[in-house]
Amino acid sequence: MSEYVKIYEENPNPKEIRRVVDILRKGGLVIYPTDTVYGLGCDITNTKALERIARIKGIKLEKANWSFICADLSNLSDYVRQIDTRTFKILKRALPGPYTFILPGNSNLPKVFKKKKTVGIRVPDNSIARALVEELGNPIVSTSIRDEDELLEYTTDPSLIFEKWEKLVDIVIDGGYGDNTASTVIELSQGEPDVLREGKGSLDIL
Repeated sequence: MSEYVKIYEENPNPKEIRRVVDILRKGGLVIYPTDTVYGLGCDITNTKALERIARIKGIKLEKANWSFICADLSNLSDYVRQIDTRTFKILKRALPGPYTFILPGNSNLPKVFKKKKTVGIRVPDNSIARALVEELGNPIVSTSIRDEDELLEYTTDPSLIFEKWEKLVDIVIDGGYGDNTASTVIELSQGEPDVLREGKGSLDIL
């Protein structure tokens, strides 16, 4: 049975953040708020947890294109090859914010992602998401919660998310209503920025 915890974004309760991170460290799956839609995530270093998300999503783990949620840009060098000044300036302008940047991966990527040439990096403008990563000490691998509903692509009400997902995940964070627009995805691994998906983030940063 999944747990349901209310955490306020203005001032995330450290005790509740630790409770969620304990679950992540044990290989648990969490649904949590970001600055866009709610995300489904796990500890990047836990292969069993990554496999669980892949099963839920109905895809092969090595084929998964999930984002790495980071607390700030200091995590970048852990998984991303050296980037040029222009790229770094774009990241500095945009983050934290509702963007996913596709960047060249390096050899430190977790074993299951070793064959990947690129990684999607997110630094959400949401203090709950960033507090989780800070407490965990490494990024969370994340994918958006999608809806089968024809009209609504993303569920925004955490209590409805809990109803739907409680048998699949270990804990759902209620951080208030989510957005129903996903992040803007920008490819930065080929030199010139290439917008792969226009979402919540404005393109003025380019």
